Amino acid sequence: MTGDPDARWMRHALALAERGRLGASPNPMVGAVVVNASGELAGEGWHARHGGAHAEVMALEAAGPRSRGGTLHVTLEPCNHHGKTPPCTQAILEAGIARVVVAMEDPNPVAAGGLARLREAGVAVSTGVLEEEARRLNRRWLRWASEGRPWVTLKAAVSLDGRIATRTGDSKWITGEAARTAGLELREEHDAILVGVGTVLADDPRLTRRLGLNPGERWLRVVLDTTLRTLPRSRVVVEDPGSTLIVHTAAAPSERATALEEAGARLLEVPAGAGGRPDLHRVMEALAAEPVAALLVEGGSSIHGAFVDADLVDELRLFVAPLLIGGRDAPTAVGGEGCTRLVDARTMVIETVHDHGPDIEIRAVRREESHVHGSR
Repeated sequence: MTGDPDARWMRHALALAERGRLGASPNPMVGAVVVNASGELAGEGWHARHGGAHAEVMALEAAGPRSRGGTLHVTLEPCNHHGKTPPCTQAILEAGIARVVVAMEDPNPVAAGGLARLREAGVAVSTGVLEEEARRLNRRWLRWASEGRPWVTLKAAVSLDGRIATRTGDSKWITGEAARTAGLELREEHDAILVGVGTVLADDPRLTRRLGLNPGERWLRVVLDTTLRTLPRSRVVVEDPGSTLIVHTAAAPSERATALEEAGARLLEVPAGAGGRPDLHRVMEALAAEPVAALLVEGGSSIHGAFVDADLVDELRLFVAPLLIGGRDAPTAVGGEGCTRLVDARTMVIETVHDHGPDIEIRAVRREESHVHGSR
């Protein structure tokens, strides 16, 4: 091998961390590599599922006695607190690791402090190796850990002219089976899904994970329903009601609340925001406390528009079919108020474009503090 060995091993650790994409959240994706005193790979691990073993512990257990005097490369600062598992710093010290190389420090004050403890114990510590790549890998988790709200991914299936249905409301199916499967995979890597009551009343969806890709059991279904029009017999209530959270305002009649609670659904009242609908910023605070670090929004035009108007869209997944639907009254992917000047439009950065049979998937993320004609 040639080049910087720390960067090489950290790149390997980042690839390991990516394996936790479908199970780690709301924890971060973390990868770890133990290199023995001779510079050879001794053990590796990654955080596969929330509540499971941490990457450092897996790597140290795989390395065994070869850890002593070696180097641990890890994509995130090792934790220094007792959570669902003992602190990783304790395992590192017990293993006799001489040096720890970290990509990024932990912004969560509850889990931080690991590097300080290691230094105090005489372990050599290096930080910032491939930090940008590590932050990008965990940007969903970082939004939650640093700002106290979930990373919001807006998903929609659209025609080439941006319609999500015909003027009569016919929307099944705009995209083909391959694109729809890819859309379902998004549920596997998010902690919760959110729709509006209009979707529940029109389609009676289950809103479940059903591909079996995520090893965890945590899954939350959120319905924005100002006046609690959701029917107690809706599938989102009847099927596993405990995983359903219906968000409403004080305008909801008490008898509707009672009927839904008796059916087993959880209710959350928040102050009214724009148009009398639930204040989305308050909803995000409540979901972050669940905890929901990554939220998938699969609403209609109105819900999508509300999230865009509230400047809460971090990521956009558009599944585009080669169709022209047309019609002045056909709904578009994003409704709401929108902006009056292009200078105020939010700029998204297109990161990837994938084929799914005849359809394509566009993945775009927000460009922080940047708009069409520069910074605001």
